[in-house]
Parts: sequence; C-alpha cells; structure tokens
Amino acid sequence: MELNNTLTHVVLSGGIGSRLWPLSRKSQPKQYLELFDGQSLFEKVVARNENISNKIIVVGNIENYKMSNKIMSKMDKNFTHIVEAIPRNTAAAIAFAAFASEWDDVLLVTPSDHVIEGSTMYDTALKQAIVLANQNFLVTFGVKPTKAETGYGYIEFDNENVIAFHEKPNLETATSYLDKGNYFWNSGLFCFKSGAFLAELEKQEPEVYTAAKLAWEANKNGFLDYELSLRIPSISVDFAVMERSTNIKVVPTHFEWSDLGSFESVYDYLVLKGHPTDISGNIVIGTAIHTSFVGLKNCLLIHTDDALLILKKENSQEVKQVYQQLELLESPLL
Repeated sequence: MELNNTLTHVVLSGGIGSRLWPLSRKSQPKQYLELFDGQSLFEKVVARNENISNKIIVVGNIENYKMSNKIMSKMDKNFTHIVEAIPRNTAAAIAFAAFASEWDDVLLVTPSDHVIEGSTMYDTALKQAIVLANQNFLVTFGVKPTKAETGYGYIEFDNENVIAFHEKPNLETATSYLDKGNYFWNSGLFCFKSGAFLAELEKQEPEVYTAAKLAWEANKNGFLDYELSLRIPSISVDFAVMERSTNIKVVPTHFEWSDLGSFESVYDYLVLKGHPTDISGNIVIGTAIHTSFVGLKNCLLIHTDDALLILKKENSQEVKQVYQQLELLESPLL
C-alpha cells in the first residue's frame, strides 16, 4: 500500500483480559499469551500492520511494557513506547500517541488483543479509511456480525455515515440488529490525523485533553508521571469523542474479526484452527493430562499451575465475575 504521508500504527496494550482468567493475569495479560498459532496476539497485530505503517507507537503501562518491549525486540522493530503510570482508559492513551506525533500524521489505532483474518479485505478497508482520514474525518471500523453477539457494541450506519452508536444489547435486540443488516460490530479500530483527533478531544472533553497534555509534556523518555496521570479523567475514546463528534465516518468491513475477549470466542477460534475436541465438542487448554467430559457439551477446561476453570462455552461472560471476586479477596491468583 502506497502512503502519501506518514502512517503511524498505534498499538494499545494496556488491557488485562479479565474474562480470560486464569490464562490472562496482570502478570501476563491475554495479548502476550502465545496461544494463537504459536504467536501472541500482540505479535500478530504488529506483523499484520508492519507493511502499511512508517512508524509504530506502543502505548502500555508500567506493569506490561517490558513484555511489549521483549516482543518488539524479538521482531527487530523500531518503535516509540509510551508507558502509562496508571491506566486512564483509551481516550487518554490515544491522546498520548497523538501528542507524540506530528499534526498531520495519520494514526491507525488498534488494540493489541484482537485477531483478524482476511488480509485483502483488511487492506481494502485500510485504504478507504486512510482516504477519509486525509479528509480530516475521524474514522471507525464496523465489522459485519456473524451472530447476534451481546458482548460487543454496535454501529448503525448508512454507507460511510454513522447514524448512531449502540451499547452492548440484549439477545433480542442483537438479533434484530443482525436482521436489519446495517448494524455492524464496533471493532475498536480507528484511523485519523493526530491533529484532528486532538482538536475533537479538546472540544468534547477539554479536561481530558488538558490533563493528558500536561502529563505528556512532563514525560521522561516515554514514561508518564503518576501524580499528573491521576488528574486525567478515565474515559473511553468512544464516550469521549466517537459517539459525540459530528465529524465521524465508518468503514463497514467484511474481514473476520474477534476481540477474543471471552472463552467463547477463544473456543471458536481454536476449534477453527484444529484444536482437538471430543465428540461432544469439549476442549482442554493448558494440560496434556487425559480429561474426560461426561454428560457435558461444548465445555472448556482451562488448566494453569495454580488454577482450574471449567465452564460452558455460552457462560463465558460470567468469568469476569470470578475475576472480580478474586479482586475483592486480594487473591494472589490475579
């Protein structure tokens, strides 16, 4: 893909992935787990975008930046790291990357924990997004849903125009979205000029803009100050900017996408890639010990050195409750 100006790939790597406990921990979040074709999701997202970007910025936090640096060193990639002293959500994380860039640089912002299949359709979507970004629009990517998913937000659209953003629906509403055909999953992928984003952030959330700017200006080799960071309101880029701006465009896409944010999506991905199942569709992750499931269908057994989790695939969203209970107990298992 030919670039008319600088395209910077901004990798957001601050998440924990609590719905994938006990595999995903604070000490090793899901984006660093080498579960996916022998690679981590972080490695896959960097490789996916290496041929279309001139620069890479990795925005992480004090707890995980060494894991990011290790992968980038392994891949022999030059990059700029921005290390948050404390997580302040995605509006601030993207603002830091924008402050670290030139005003007219186009930023392709991607989470580090998603999987995408279909390189041709992906490249086509990126080209369309870059054209719109160069017209000073803030671009989000909608992904065509494959099922009535209740774990994702949705974008209602007409061609490239956003009609509305919708929060995670119940099953009945998600089914109606699927039937209507112009409701796509909100992917969390964005493309815009750094200056256009910062101008909109300052307009919509001046407190976030000002506090993030002060924290960035005081950075030391990419490391942000804790006290200054605490002053930044914690708010997502969707709530802060994308759902409130009148300068938004959407690129409806048809590549295969998953945030692998639950064991249901991990199950579907691994089975698609040939992970062994028994005759009732049950799978085991993390151990070679012989395991038999009796009277159970489509279940997962997840084994680590210090924890065991057994669940039905369709109950995957409830794993977050287990994580929250362990947090209340201040458990060392996190």
